[in-house]
Amino acid sequence: VGVQEMVIGMAHRGRLNVLVNTLGKMPSDLFSEFEGKYVVELSAGDVKYHQGFSSDVITPGGPMHLTLAFNPSHLEAVDPVVEGSVRARQHRRGDTRGDQVLPVLLHGDAAIAGQGVVQECLNMAATRGYYTGGTIHIVINNQIGFTTSDPRDTRGTLYCTDIAKMVDAPIFHVNADDPEVCMLAVDLAMEYRQQFHKDVFIDLVCFRRLGHNEADEPMVTQPLMYKKIAAHPGTRKLYAQQLEAEGVIPAGEAERMIAEYRAAMDKGHHTNKTILSNYKRPYAIDWSQYMGGHWTTRYVSAVPMERLKALARLSASVPDGFTLHPRVQKVIAERLEMAEGTRPLDWGMGETLAYATLLDEGYGVRLSGEDVSRGTFTHRHAVLHDQKREKWDAGTWVPLQHLKDGQPTFEVIDSVLSEYGVLGFESGYATSDPTRLVLWEAQFGDFANCAQVVIDQFIAAGEVKWGRVCGLVLLLPHGYEGQGPEHSSARPERFLQLCAEHNMQVCVPTTPAQ
Repeated sequence: VGVQEMVIGMAHRGRLNVLVNTLGKMPSDLFSEFEGKYVVELSAGDVKYHQGFSSDVITPGGPMHLTLAFNPSHLEAVDPVVEGSVRARQHRRGDTRGDQVLPVLLHGDAAIAGQGVVQECLNMAATRGYYTGGTIHIVINNQIGFTTSDPRDTRGTLYCTDIAKMVDAPIFHVNADDPEVCMLAVDLAMEYRQQFHKDVFIDLVCFRRLGHNEADEPMVTQPLMYKKIAAHPGTRKLYAQQLEAEGVIPAGEAERMIAEYRAAMDKGHHTNKTILSNYKRPYAIDWSQYMGGHWTTRYVSAVPMERLKALARLSASVPDGFTLHPRVQKVIAERLEMAEGTRPLDWGMGETLAYATLLDEGYGVRLSGEDVSRGTFTHRHAVLHDQKREKWDAGTWVPLQHLKDGQPTFEVIDSVLSEYGVLGFESGYATSDPTRLVLWEAQFGDFANCAQVVIDQFIAAGEVKWGRVCGLVLLLPHGYEGQGPEHSSARPERFLQLCAEHNMQVCVPTTPAQ
């Protein structure tokens, strides 16, 4: 169907199975993690249920690259991160429709109904800045969340997937004891996604044989449920019996396959025979030049004065016949004076020139957040609006997109009114593209409160836990008077607490030149 990459996000349930049997992680490596061995290069590390992986597999349609995203224990936090990673990969391929890179999200029945970031992602999916061509959602519906299974407590809707109705997404409710019907549902979901490029849901109605984790005894709180589960022979056994009864496999073949699989596991060998070991995939990215560096390494960022003036003029250029609002006209006129050196640079012009010089050097820029095109404080004006336009979706001009022929893309995206989902998306984007400056601006500094999970778990700790490098920049307005005690503070003390391992920089510029 044309898909060449798949990025998967999931929580801990079934994750080790997916790592070994789908992505081809070596069982010997997994068992080493059970024994407490760790990667020396990672100063913190993480539990095995949070580990990601990537591999290349052969399919009837050709090679496919699979990625399982790293994620923390916070359920559904990985959802927007996966979507951002997919968007970056699609951009690298020029895949504007989303035909070649597919996001797949696995949810739990309790989490999909309970975690608000799911709704944020669904709302973002059809918008211009966060479109990825549709996501296949698979709900592992164990009919229990940790110890809570009473439907009077788990959600306020009949089905856990009812949240999908907000975007009119198709929902397939499937008996997970029937593998062939499950495959049919996947085929239908895939065809729908590729045809309409919208989200689609599969609700796998199943059960959790053991407890929530190794220490959990589920009979304590769910005696009736777990008496029924104990009497259930298991999906694998039921399907093997069906295949034998239909003459698809001979008697005893299932036991032979199990023995062969266990023998491979005992030896630490691959259980997935489709892995491509020496395949060099196209569109791979290389972070090596950014690894192992030092904060004190000098970088020459100076730009020749004449080129700087030329970029300044271009960044304040307006097409003929384009009518600006009088207030914006004043800003543009002052920027032209700044370009000639007759007026000192202000903050807005300093930021604009920073982007312009990067674009001129061959680096793309992606800026998103609430009202970032104008700027909350009317300081940016990255997108200009024709006051005499006759159509609501026309009459805009982005000067930084017109510096020179063949320049990298400059994206400025007024985000949906969300912090958690949007910052997660930008975090995923930044970890998947080292050639672009990715920035997220909080409308006010304290708006970062609503995205603290992404900051703590992915941005601040992703490298020491998982070896994932992220070049994301957060713009947090701080110290503005007249906004009260909350909006006036970006809580810099929180970010300083997160800097213990030289993992990020907290900068408070005092002049536009910085």
